[in-house]
Amino acid sequence: MSRLLLVSNRLPVTVKADKDGVSVVRSAGGLATGLRGPHERSGGLWVGWPGEVSRLTEAQRASVNAQLAELRCVPIQLSASEVSRYYEGYSNRVLWPLCHYLIDRMPRQDRDWDVYRKVNERFADLAVRHYQPGDTIWVHDYQLMLVPALLRARLPQARIGYFHHIPFPSSEIFRTLPHRTDLLRGLLGADLIGFHTLAYARHFASTLMRLLGLETVVDRVDYNGREVRLGGFPMGIDAQAFENLANEPTVLEDVRQHREKSSEQRLVLGVDRLDYTKGIPRRLLAVQRLLEREPEWRGKLRFVQIAVPSRTAVADYAAYRDEVDELVGRINGLYGGVHTVPVHYLYRSFNERQLAALYRAADVMLVTPIRDGMNLVAKEFCAARPDEDGVLVLSELAGASDELGDALLVNPYDVEGMADALQAALEMPLEERRTRMRNMRARVKEYDIHWWVRSFLDTLEAVPTPPPRREPAGMEAALEGMRRAGNLLLLLDYDGTLVPFAPKPELASPDAELLDLLQRLATRPNTRLHIVSGRPKETLEAWVGGLPMGLHAEHGLWSRPAPGAPWTSLEGVNTEWKGLVRPVLESFAARVPGAFVEEKSASLAWHYRQVDPVFGATQARELRLHLGEVFAQGPLEVLPGDKVVEVRARGVDKGRVVGVVTQDMAPGTLVVAIGDDRTDEDLFAALPEDGISIHAGGKDTRAGYRVQGPTEVRRLLSALLVG
Repeated sequence: MSRLLLVSNRLPVTVKADKDGVSVVRSAGGLATGLRGPHERSGGLWVGWPGEVSRLTEAQRASVNAQLAELRCVPIQLSASEVSRYYEGYSNRVLWPLCHYLIDRMPRQDRDWDVYRKVNERFADLAVRHYQPGDTIWVHDYQLMLVPALLRARLPQARIGYFHHIPFPSSEIFRTLPHRTDLLRGLLGADLIGFHTLAYARHFASTLMRLLGLETVVDRVDYNGREVRLGGFPMGIDAQAFENLANEPTVLEDVRQHREKSSEQRLVLGVDRLDYTKGIPRRLLAVQRLLEREPEWRGKLRFVQIAVPSRTAVADYAAYRDEVDELVGRINGLYGGVHTVPVHYLYRSFNERQLAALYRAADVMLVTPIRDGMNLVAKEFCAARPDEDGVLVLSELAGASDELGDALLVNPYDVEGMADALQAALEMPLEERRTRMRNMRARVKEYDIHWWVRSFLDTLEAVPTPPPRREPAGMEAALEGMRRAGNLLLLLDYDGTLVPFAPKPELASPDAELLDLLQRLATRPNTRLHIVSGRPKETLEAWVGGLPMGLHAEHGLWSRPAPGAPWTSLEGVNTEWKGLVRPVLESFAARVPGAFVEEKSASLAWHYRQVDPVFGATQARELRLHLGEVFAQGPLEVLPGDKVVEVRARGVDKGRVVGVVTQDMAPGTLVVAIGDDRTDEDLFAALPEDGISIHAGGKDTRAGYRVQGPTEVRRLLSALLVG
């Protein structure tokens, strides 16, 4: 396998300092456990923050760095201000609540974006510094969403993966975020973008369409000439290790003691970080509601809620703790007695051994987050039950619910429904409990943390690396070749190349700056200029007909070599099919608000630029499939474009223009074509072998060079005039 270069916010270590010195201890978390094997076997490196070390002495920091180097970890040092603003600020006050659908918890004004961006740049710089050709780079989680694109800009041929460990929200939620497109473009630097569930991947694909106009085909999206893969990879746990732990004699003794102390009661368990996404208040209310409506359970139910302290420096978390404290006190005051209370609330951390004993002792496990990327606690509970007993009550809004269908699934916002599920769990017969647990354990054991790592890395390794391409940086050489050419022939597309796309075709008329640029190009010595467009000839004539250049309309169907010359058409073009196709396009336009049909002499176009992006893309796909099925053998072809589906006569394409305009050209003439969509690929394919093809945009292309849209095209053509 290739060397693995891991990049995450935190290194998988804990730095401990005491009177005897300082030590670096490996973390026992799921991610650290799963990646340890590939990291070590590949001789890889792990880039991340080691935690707060600023208070250590210089000698202690040197010792920490030496120990990290032995573990093949590369530390990035963050100042207290950077931690406050990049991590606690933008990552956890903006991205965390947004991805969990809690936009009301986001700050009214985003003040930490610049620090988030700069820290992401520092992570990328450090990764690039340690990258070796052939490395596989794997970036982790929402704190580093800009890193993949930063790496791609510096390492265009690298294989880069990214995994999003929290939910990815619907496009309606994500679109509320300032800097939303920066984050999306950041992720698109990766070759493979992984999520816990296919639902999150679909949300991401929908967001790409809505905000960037990028269409995902099954699990792939073309971006900047690369194919980016999307996938669902449900993260697992080290299930065998957890089962082994649950069978240890010391753990079994703890289990016996828990059950002995709860001999007259049923033990219900909750284990969470104290985080407002975990649904603890409504869970407590569900327990209260059960005790309220079913008096026979009073004194017979013992609910142990472990709340691990989390992000204590964030004000929202302190307020959340106060809310939980108040609820626990109220419930215990209502239903507790002198010797017992229904809720045992423990605000502290527990180690894996303690948790395994509690998992195995519990009758019911309540895992009811209001939104969760996966939730590994649910899987830990199953792994710790080799006795095949216990009932899992699981939120349907946790990623784990996709896999653990034998749990009692609940809506975490429905207190009454959760109380019903808790009662059903407490009263469930043994045989049913064991059947459900057996099925869940089989899933958890088969799809464990090691499967997750293999699945993601195998998929990433299978993604072909793009062949070396002359990207924008190489345009200097192309520009110099154009300047030195004794004779130059320029073939320029119009929409998307010289002007941005407009909501309606008639709104894309040339501005004064473009008209001046075209005038100067057309009168440049030894230069011939032609516009090759899908526009009707009447439109081109009205907009640029007075300039000394050739015009070619409707993808080369009509041509006019110079101002005042007659327009001539290709011979033998069949247009009888239009009467059959027009009603189909009009019916689609009628049922899709904002869509309309444009008719040209030998083509029809169905435009959907003003339609909701996701709905428009779906309807465009359906239209293309319908046209392909009905008119497969007809004298026409269907072309997908930028927010348009065009139907044109077969045999009419821009490539035919090249043959016409090069017939009488002087020897040694350099032919240059610039375009942005599928129709321009025909133009590129027809160029002479020494011609220069330039794609304007991010689509897959056969062009040898690439610039980003009309602004860069104009900049390039202006630079040609300077030389």
